Amino acid sequence: MRTHWEKVYSNKEISALSWFQKRAERSLAKIIEAKIPFDASILDVGGGASPLAGNLLEIGYRNISILDISSSALATAQMALGSKAKDVHWIESDILTSDFPANAYDVWHDRAVFHFLGKPEDRQTYVRVLLRALKPGGLVVMATFSKEGPMQCSGLPVVRYSPEKLHAELGTSFVFLESEEESHFTPTGAFQKFLYCTFQKLPINLIMSSGLK
Repeated sequence: MRTHWEKVYSNKEISALSWFQKRAERSLAKIIEAKIPFDASILDVGGGASPLAGNLLEIGYRNISILDISSSALATAQMALGSKAKDVHWIESDILTSDFPANAYDVWHDRAVFHFLGKPEDRQTYVRVLLRALKPGGLVVMATFSKEGPMQCSGLPVVRYSPEKLHAELGTSFVFLESEEESHFTPTGAFQKFLYCTFQKLPINLIMSSGLK
């Protein structure tokens, strides 16, 4: 997977990629609507090509981490931010093998990573990593292709989701808060149907007392 994504980011300008956004409007709105404080710890999974870090810095957030499997994507993002890149924590890693400290983040954001995990065991690993890294009561903002979205992207098959299906993948340690669909227009003028879902991790006492995992 690392080799695949390095080729994707090395062979095309970021602005030519199908998921390119000039501004991460929907993701930003979800974080603002949740009244996340400016000192909250925010992780953007697969965020190397996303403008979200810069958007968050612009409005006052100051504890931002960006994880991406591709060094090329991270390098491009750092160049785009210029002097502000030093204000972001950059992590080059595969999310499935990432070893975060427990309860490290208040917000976990993922736009267009989870839907590439076609194997059930990979999705289970992802959720275990998420459960460890996110604080009790923490927020998950996740965007995947919806049921009306494409069946593949960047030469890879994807899994399409409804809110119910996505919640089932994350499990009962998370409370579903809301969902919204978006028609994303690609640089070539086509459009892709995205599903944005927001979840909240249960407080640890509720997880333990209910036997949830």
